Amino acid sequence: MSNRAQHYTYRVCWSPQDEMYVGTVAELPSLSWLAPSQAAAFAGIYRVASETVTDLEADGDLVPEALADREYSGKFMVRVPPEVHRQLVIEAAEQNVSLNRLAASRLVRA
Repeated sequence: MSNRAQHYTYRVCWSPQDEMYVGTVAELPSLSWLAPSQAAAFAGIYRVASETVTDLEADGDLVPEALADREYSGKFMVRVPPEVHRQLVIEAAEQNVSLNRLAASRLVRA
């Protein structure tokens, strides 16, 4: 099995519709694994992700880079409707902070 999958972003949560735990991996969104326990769901999705990466490598296909291994600039653009933009500018002015600082603080709290 490939070690590249070790750095991937895994999540295990309860699925009410399946009445089981479901394991997923952010870098390979088409994969999931159902199991009766959290530990088994994690073990299953990890194994499937590792096997998938091994298969991709063997076929010469692109293997997704782990989100944890990527470099981030700290910048991204968010488009909002003009009325939301205006309201945020007003709130920032009322709080005597920049629009960027207001938006960043809101994102951190969310």
